[in-house]
Amino acid sequence: MKGRRWSILLVGVLLLMAVPLTGCCGAASLLTSQRTTEPPRVVTREVEVERLVTAVPRPTPVPPAGAVEDVVPGDGALPAVYEYANPAVVNITTLARLSQLYGYYRPDSTQDQEDSLVPRGEGSGWVYDDQGHIVTNNHVVAGAERVMVTFWNDVTAVAEVVGTDPDSDLAVIRVDVNGELLHPLTLADSEQLRVGDRVVAIGNPYGLEGTMTTGIVSALGRLMPTSQTAEGGRYTLPDIIQTDAAINPGNSGGPLLDLQGNVVGVNTAITSATGGFSGVGFAVPSSIVAKVAPALISEGYYEHPWLGVTTFTLTPAYNEAAGLSADQRGVLVLEVTRGGPADEAGVQPCDETVEYMGSEAPAGGDIIVGIDGRQVDKFDDLISYLSREVEAGQRITLTVLRDGQTVDLDVTVGARPRE
Repeated sequence: MKGRRWSILLVGVLLLMAVPLTGCCGAASLLTSQRTTEPPRVVTREVEVERLVTAVPRPTPVPPAGAVEDVVPGDGALPAVYEYANPAVVNITTLARLSQLYGYYRPDSTQDQEDSLVPRGEGSGWVYDDQGHIVTNNHVVAGAERVMVTFWNDVTAVAEVVGTDPDSDLAVIRVDVNGELLHPLTLADSEQLRVGDRVVAIGNPYGLEGTMTTGIVSALGRLMPTSQTAEGGRYTLPDIIQTDAAINPGNSGGPLLDLQGNVVGVNTAITSATGGFSGVGFAVPSSIVAKVAPALISEGYYEHPWLGVTTFTLTPAYNEAAGLSADQRGVLVLEVTRGGPADEAGVQPCDETVEYMGSEAPAGGDIIVGIDGRQVDKFDDLISYLSREVEAGQRITLTVLRDGQTVDLDVTVGARPRE
């Protein structure tokens, strides 16, 4: 059977961003990642909050003075970053109907005999602009009947969900509040980050508002599985930032900051066997936020670039089985979505099999070795380029190895199907 003979290769398949890609670099360690949304608290009555409570006056924060990259704790820079950024960080509480939480109404002696609104979970967010837009994670607000935002001075307001994007785990909500409450943060260029750079996380772990933790950038270019496809695979978000700054349930959606107080990422997940922080946290980079957030505000959704291929990163062991050069690099095209951009451009999928690790594996397809003149050694290279540089509708050139010869194929990138 086709599924059985491909099982060894496809165990590493991940559908990435625009492209259903296969590979394992950095992904396996994320399979146990847990979202960092605080679980719901037990309540006995419906929560009702006024749209806006009068703000407590407070001076506008000033940018941290003299904060530089090589600042170390104790010289005053970290308190300055906190004073500057904390007024922009909010606590997000979501409410849902009992029927949403349990699938049916389950009344008890302390509740009215009706389908009440109860707290569903808590997370964090940060002010994006002076129009009241707030950036958070999609998983913080997904499925919420009502979203409440609490500012640093305990002012609470009802928020509307403006747009969501499960594939980047980002969402934008909006509050209609007095402008004095809005202290937008600035996006930094996350592509300038280096491993070892100091970073700061501010959020609401376990509902503890205004908590700051510090650490470093532990790694760059991690991959994070996001939404599931109709075929049962998963799209994957590239360029994820790994940090050892403590991130716990309730930190989801809060900013990861540099020492200038600028946003380099949005805290979104942790790897943990216990549900608590174990030194490995992940943030969506600001480079993705800069592309997705404006689209969510203007359109309510973001169109991710899409090729419509499933691929596998070549390895020396596979190359030997398939009769390829031992040092051949690239990604093998396993399948092509019928009618998709790659199919229209003439990309050829595997049409034969070889014996590989005791089972049959696909072979004979195009091997993608370049995109727009840039070398592609592994699937990370392909998906990172698509995420950073390409928009739906853009024309690109794929360089493929076919029967020992390189061929350039012009592809008009499509928009990823939205389920």
